[in-house]
Amino acid sequence: MKTYCLELTGDFACFTRPEMKVERVSYDVITPSAARACFEAILWKPAIRWHIRKIEVLKPIRWINLRRNEVASVVSTRNVETAMKNGIGILGLNIEDDRQQRAGLFLRDVAYRVHADLEVLPNAAPDNTPMKFQEMFERRAKRGQCVNQPYLGCREFAANFRLVADLAAEPATIDETRELGFMLHDLDFTHPADPAPRFFRARLENGVVNVPAWDSEEVRG
Repeated sequence: MKTYCLELTGDFACFTRPEMKVERVSYDVITPSAARACFEAILWKPAIRWHIRKIEVLKPIRWINLRRNEVASVVSTRNVETAMKNGIGILGLNIEDDRQQRAGLFLRDVAYRVHADLEVLPNAAPDNTPMKFQEMFERRAKRGQCVNQPYLGCREFAANFRLVADLAAEPATIDETRELGFMLHDLDFTHPADPAPRFFRARLENGVVNVPAWDSEEVRG
């Protein structure tokens, strides 16, 4: 597996803590699942999987309180299934009838360097070689191309990204060390209808969070 590094920056970010049921409150730094989604926004195929290994924090952790308009509900799964079966259906939501305001504690002016491995899955077709996907990712990342715009936790918080080629020429991480508590690692899709969150005890060490492997004892359900 080859390791890649992306620099991710943005004006705002929110990596929502699942224990907060009403108001949105962000983790202190980007979660591995949110970082993985940024890599997948540049390149995703059924034959590959991204593994986040390390997160480097480049700017001091700063907070902001914001109140936003949100839609209170989602489109009914039953309505979607009916529309797919009949070939026609109304799936829209009237925002004016379903709007609510929520306060949130978000991050502002964020910058990270995220390190990840690209793995080709064992059941991939013979022509799906690691070199093939590595060249695809490098070409897209260098040109700033992506399948969809990477974002920092919430889709309205777009992320700027840059492929880091020479780590020695990059700025240092922040000089901060402390415990971050249990953080969401990713979702377990063993049962797709009911994905289960898995967590790890995160620690910021001189501005760096080392992410344990998915199958390690440090990751708990």
